[in-house]
Amino acid sequence: EIRAARRAAVDHGDGRRAESLRAMAASGRHFLAFDGRDGGRTAEVFGDLSGATRIAVLVPGAGVDLDHYWRLKRDAEALTDELGGGSAVIAWLGYRTPATVSPQAVTPGVADQAVPQLTSFVRELGAALPDARISLLCHSYGSVVCARGASGLAVADLVLYGSPGTSAGSAAGLGTSATVWAGRGGGDWIAHIPHLRLDLGFTSLGFGTDPVSPEFGAEVFDAGDAGHSDYLRRGSVSLRGIARIVTGTEDDRA
Repeated sequence: EIRAARRAAVDHGDGRRAESLRAMAASGRHFLAFDGRDGGRTAEVFGDLSGATRIAVLVPGAGVDLDHYWRLKRDAEALTDELGGGSAVIAWLGYRTPATVSPQAVTPGVADQAVPQLTSFVRELGAALPDARISLLCHSYGSVVCARGASGLAVADLVLYGSPGTSAGSAAGLGTSATVWAGRGGGDWIAHIPHLRLDLGFTSLGFGTDPVSPEFGAEVFDAGDAGHSDYLRRGSVSLRGIARIVTGTEDDRA
């Protein structure tokens, strides 16, 4: 399917998409799902999924599509290396993310449309690997997706980073048995976004309580000086912290 999508991109003169798909079609890559339509959908495995006791599912935020998939791949590879053996990372691009600067990025509609796909994927993953510890790593607008579906997601950890909010007033309000973690780097511009939520009747604007605030009640992890797109940067404080959450050792810090 990836090669067919690449041929279609070439036929339409879309060189950027064709190059992205050429890289995705390289040997040695392992996709659980792929659909080249409507911005693209994919789920790619990094590491040995069949033997994994710990699985991290990356849920991206706004502005990620097949043309920008390299960002998600970069992050997945860095986390896989940080976790080491016995772990697997899945880059889940299972919804059409909103444009970074758009009305959709500050309203929950896109997230609500993505929730059924995410809950279905996590349910199937848990059924296939019932003994594995699954953590959802939710970046930026992806944290809205995870939060809106939290009550239906059987995972050990829900990690919100670079989050604009979740539409919930507290971690308890998410209705999940997972441990809810939140982190924000010192260099992340999202700290300057007002944490407001306005009910407009037909939708809401903004996502309310800051997930790293005491009133939200999440477990806050150290994200160092991470910028908005740098949380899984190799060698970073935030990458090490997120990896400890995935392995279940974050609470064991001295």
